[in-house]
Amino acid sequence: MLFESFKKNEKGTIGLPMRIVVLSIVGFIGFCAILSAISAAPKPPEPMYATSNVSTLLLNSGGQNSSFSLQISAFDRENRGVGEANVIIRSPDRKAAYSGITDSNGNTIVKISNPELPLGKTEGYISIKVMKSGYRDFDEEYFVKVRRS
Repeated sequence: MLFESFKKNEKGTIGLPMRIVVLSIVGFIGFCAILSAISAAPKPPEPMYATSNVSTLLLNSGGQNSSFSLQISAFDRENRGVGEANVIIRSPDRKAAYSGITDSNGNTIVKISNPELPLGKTEGYISIKVMKSGYRDFDEEYFVKVRRS
């Protein structure tokens, strides 16, 4: 019975094609606005990581002054060197920090003078932080192990 009234009354369909066209145009404009906002969004920073030429440093148990050189290499996710990255390493007792800047191949040499272990410990870890604009910071608390021999 309801369908019979729809067949007899055409008032609801008058102007319907025009409404469909107008709503389609408005929807298309909104869709284009969303796409342009997505394409203009900034890219997320790329990940990077760092490696060292050694995994463990041995300190003299005699308490003599010693210094070490660590070769640090910074790489992106495709294993390409990250140039001009800031490298900061901290001694195991966290009282001294040393820094360097990577070359175009992603390598730097950081000299560590007289690293100290935390009080009462026979081993500790050198921590590292590598930073560069456009990349996610690489931060590792247990980068290189330091032991007293």
